[in-house]
Amino acid sequence: MTETRPCRAGPPRVVDEAEADALVRGICFKTGPPRFLGVELEWLVHDLQDPSRPVSPRLLAAAADRLRTLPLKSLITIEPGGQLEFSSRPAESLTACAEEVSADLATARPVLRSLGLSLAGYGKDPWHPPRRVLTTPRYRAMEDFHDHWGGAGRTVMTKTASVQVCVDAGHEEPGPLGFGRRWRLAHLLGAVLVAAFANSPLDGGRPTGWRSTRQACYERMDPGRTLAPAEDFDPRAAWAAYALDARIMCVRSGDEGPWEPPWGLDLRGWTRTGHPRPATDDDVAYHLTTLFPPVRPRGHLELRMIDAQPGEDGWLVPLAVTAALFDDPVAAETSYRAVKALADTAGPEPAPRNALWRNAARHGLADPELQAAAVTCFAAAREALPRLGAGPRILDAVDAFTGRYVDRGRCPADDLLDRFTGGYRAGGKAPRAGEDHATGKESPA
Repeated sequence: MTETRPCRAGPPRVVDEAEADALVRGICFKTGPPRFLGVELEWLVHDLQDPSRPVSPRLLAAAADRLRTLPLKSLITIEPGGQLEFSSRPAESLTACAEEVSADLATARPVLRSLGLSLAGYGKDPWHPPRRVLTTPRYRAMEDFHDHWGGAGRTVMTKTASVQVCVDAGHEEPGPLGFGRRWRLAHLLGAVLVAAFANSPLDGGRPTGWRSTRQACYERMDPGRTLAPAEDFDPRAAWAAYALDARIMCVRSGDEGPWEPPWGLDLRGWTRTGHPRPATDDDVAYHLTTLFPPVRPRGHLELRMIDAQPGEDGWLVPLAVTAALFDDPVAAETSYRAVKALADTAGPEPAPRNALWRNAARHGLADPELQAAAVTCFAAAREALPRLGAGPRILDAVDAFTGRYVDRGRCPADDLLDRFTGGYRAGGKAPRAGEDHATGKESPA
């Protein structure tokens, strides 16, 4: 949910409905041969010694400031609840992406340790209540808007973290690497990724009944900005209609704000009426940053459904598996056939509100249908990874994850639930921020 501002030349230009529609279509899918890969890693930040002890906003800000002085290649941002996000540069290979982000994390972790902090790989904070630490007009307006729909939006803003994998949109032409096929693949494979990497089963230190509580929150937020677009249209037309029909979260009015939510106003209505002020091309681009569906087209495809992962290198597995299943033609075709069979379970409802995605969020790979698809997809990815130049570190991580979880119908959330039922529910020690779920041993912070 990082704020981004579009690059532009000249002052903002007032746009009408047709111009806004054309602008969205031009932004959403940049087609061509898939070349680039990226990853955005959101981390919860916990006290190194006692993760159940809240970290002060002042210390979180100091940590972000210290990290920004380091010679990192990733962009560092602080999220509304104090989460830290490392956003990679577009990389031309999986190896380049993994090595660059790994180096940045290796540089950042000792600095955080010196401040008594640790990056924690949970999809949702297991202990703390929602707490917004950023006071910018954007996040004040966002919180007000989300609160209109209940508490799920505030939870997502301030208590959740993810691994967001970014892949190119693909070719204009049909085929395994065509953008239409990749768009469809992302919305079916997304449920498998939710299930395999679910890692947020606790809230307030107790089980919620969901393997991915983070994902379950999205279906309880504003459906016009968190559900997937309709699938019965061309992807560009579907996304443009989705964006224009989504409600405006805020109308910006200077850096100090307040940015008032214009209740009930969508982008289409704004461009038609010119109220509360004329909409500009800058407003359209900004509006797109306030939409949070499971797959967001930003020229490339941003896959937003994967929970943050435990351990120092846990994030490597969803990055590698997703890259292989999208960018290797053989693996892409194999995975598409495997997940296409899940369409009947998904039914007509959009993700994440359909039965397939709910099963993934609630049961993880304990769902037999999702496990069968995951076994096929992980095998296809593993076969493809050497063709993508993946080295032993990535291959070993994927093999370990597959053996520990996929082959056994488990996900990282199950380790946390095992710890809960067998340990700290009865008064044992809660896992530390840098502790690996499966082994109970501390991983490097």
